[in-house]
Amino acid sequence: MSTALPFRPFAGLAVAVVGLGRAGLPAALRLVEWGADVTAWDDGAEARAAAEVAGLALRDLREGAFRFDALLLSPGIPHRLPKPHPIAARATGLGVPVLCDVEFLTAALRAAGATPLIAGITGTNGKSTTTALLHHILVSAGWRAEAGGNLGTAALSLPLLGEGQAYVLEMSSYMLERLARTRFNAAVMLNLSPDHLDRHGDMAGYAAAKAQIFARQDHTDIAVIGQDDGARALAVGLHARTIPISGTTPQPGGVWAEAGVLRDDSGAILDLRETLALHGDHNAQNAAAAAAVALTWGVARGDLAEGLMTYPGLPHRAERVGTLDGIPWINDSKATNADSTARALATWGRVVLIAGGTGKEGGIDSLAPLFGHIAHAVLIGRDGPAFAQTLAAHGVPHTIAGTLAAAIPAARDAARTTGAEAVLLSPAAASWDQFTGFDARGDAFRAAVQALEEQP
Repeated sequence: MSTALPFRPFAGLAVAVVGLGRAGLPAALRLVEWGADVTAWDDGAEARAAAEVAGLALRDLREGAFRFDALLLSPGIPHRLPKPHPIAARATGLGVPVLCDVEFLTAALRAAGATPLIAGITGTNGKSTTTALLHHILVSAGWRAEAGGNLGTAALSLPLLGEGQAYVLEMSSYMLERLARTRFNAAVMLNLSPDHLDRHGDMAGYAAAKAQIFARQDHTDIAVIGQDDGARALAVGLHARTIPISGTTPQPGGVWAEAGVLRDDSGAILDLRETLALHGDHNAQNAAAAAAVALTWGVARGDLAEGLMTYPGLPHRAERVGTLDGIPWINDSKATNADSTARALATWGRVVLIAGGTGKEGGIDSLAPLFGHIAHAVLIGRDGPAFAQTLAAHGVPHTIAGTLAAAIPAARDAARTTGAEAVLLSPAAASWDQFTGFDARGDAFRAAVQALEEQP
């Protein structure tokens, strides 16, 4: 009886792993399992304690010898701007490549001789929905597929797949700039608007990081590119076959929606207004992107339509969490910038908007064309007062509540008196001033609304 040898694609490779959170700790453990000599570090004592319990070798890599073949650096830790982490600066100075976990996943696939299809999804907004949607379509059509990356399961926690199977990976700009050999069979660029400029220097730097989604593609691959929101310029000079998509405008040779109906050159695919969670022009573009990949990969039109119809949506993305006084309450906590909030506002006629937190550059100035959709705004967080100044300049009624807990009764009162169609938490700001992340903010909102629903 023969016993298969353990899979050790990284035997002899010395890897420093810095940042031991949701993705970093399982990545370090998987690298050890796959034969790498791993030395780990996290600036937080709690994370170090968890890593020590897991059996990782720990050392403060800001000091002592630095003899590594690669640095796996948590995406949230900068290696260039606004200021490189000291360990990242050491690696860069010594010519040690700074990589993300997806790079190690694809290296393991090469070592195993495995050839699954890999889709990379990026864009300023919509990438989580599109990732989850494409994964749902593939699984519904009978595929073995795994989703992860920046959404959900970290890349090195995913199982190894083979031919006829697929990964659908959400890729942030932080991850894309830390790839060396990874190639996406399907690369999706949904849209591009200012975000994360502190990490990329300026809009040109941000666009360059996003454009890495297309790096190393060839004529056998596809590049799916949104035509609605700033991404079309990135289509220049690509080697892959480009497929244009739009949530509003016909795109010959591509996939698009007109009046809510998803189409391609062969005709109508589905009326998105009949779906569970794909309403609005922004979701039409997300659906077009997922459909472009699925159709190219051979998913039948009927299976595609069924997958679109049954997609349930994601938490914190236009998630209906309850109804109070006959008015729906919507959790769109994932809207951490004004562009994302614009998409949510455009879906409704008149809403009570709960917004604020740690605002991005420009605040909510860009929302001015949609201020007519706001019956009343209730503002929270660090930049609530700055948002209030913008709203006051445009005559939009508003209240500064400060905290989310205070905002909920204020929003309920405003909804009762204004005749708004919905109460919408779509903050146009990050959450770090009051929460551990947009998901914690959304969870708190959902829990508070559901608690009010249960009151007699």
